[in-house]
Amino acid sequence: MKAIGLYKYLPIEDKNSLQDLEIAKPEVSGHNLLVEVKAISVNPVDTKIRAPKDKIESEAKILGWDASGIVVAKGSEAEHYSVADKVYYAGDITRPGSNSEFQIIDERIVGNKPESLSFAEAAALPLTSITAWEALFDRLAISQQGDDAEKSILIIGGAGGVGSIAIQLASKIAKLNVIATASRDESRDWCLKLGANSIINHRNALDGELGLLNIPHVDYILCLNNTDHHWPAMAEAIKPQGKICSIVEATTVDLGLLKSKSAAFVWEFMFTRPMYQTPDMIEQQQLLNTIADLVDKGELVTTVSKTIQPINAENLRKAHALIEQGNTIGKIVLADWNLYK
Repeated sequence: MKAIGLYKYLPIEDKNSLQDLEIAKPEVSGHNLLVEVKAISVNPVDTKIRAPKDKIESEAKILGWDASGIVVAKGSEAEHYSVADKVYYAGDITRPGSNSEFQIIDERIVGNKPESLSFAEAAALPLTSITAWEALFDRLAISQQGDDAEKSILIIGGAGGVGSIAIQLASKIAKLNVIATASRDESRDWCLKLGANSIINHRNALDGELGLLNIPHVDYILCLNNTDHHWPAMAEAIKPQGKICSIVEATTVDLGLLKSKSAAFVWEFMFTRPMYQTPDMIEQQQLLNTIADLVDKGELVTTVSKTIQPINAENLRKAHALIEQGNTIGKIVLADWNLYK
């Protein structure tokens, strides 16, 4: 089968950083599904794992943690899906990724593709939807039923992939007052279109920006960009007994800044459940099915901003390069292996 992978970790400008490959089609067993991949999207995690380092793989490393496709076979213990079902998923960082024509995936982290979306539109959603949902409703413990309506949340990095779905969930499902950060006119407009109530500029001091809105403190903060840089401002902006969640690794986080406020800090890493095979791993299946239902009801929209065809190494390198620039809006999707040359 066709795939895109690497043996060496090289700058994206190097043609060998991501290569077109022919590899063996995997065998399916257990709780797994074999999915024919129709579209993929690219996330910062792809570029971070592919980043240059002194390591050589003896077998091709296949990246990619967002896909939509069709089930073509299932393991003996798989019971939630049938052959020909259309699905979407983010996958498991400990397994080969979605940058291949066929992929083995545990059915417990797979959802039914939204019927109203194309494969390309659906592929933009899984990783970011799981991340945003878990961050808001599991880690920050915000009510899905609107019990926290009108409370405030600051989303740092609102126009990115996770921010684009987090804004929608926070405003349309949780009914929060959403303050998103953006620094360019196009990213400001994107955030407002998705449901943000206010926009502040993360290139300026956040406390000053919030002051201009007459909002001295917020109930929740979701950090999607540079935890280290924004930490002092977050500690200042959070309300007493408020909660902060970040998805971005940090080296120097002084939790002591939160002590007098009895404020909480928690991480979100969407691969935790599949990585550790947690007992509640199937929550990600149910979560993705809920997202699909909300999309089909028109309450949520896809966050794809750019679609590239076909799926091949050259186009995937282009997508990685765009992600590495750090100013993409929404999600970049690649579609259609059948156009592969």
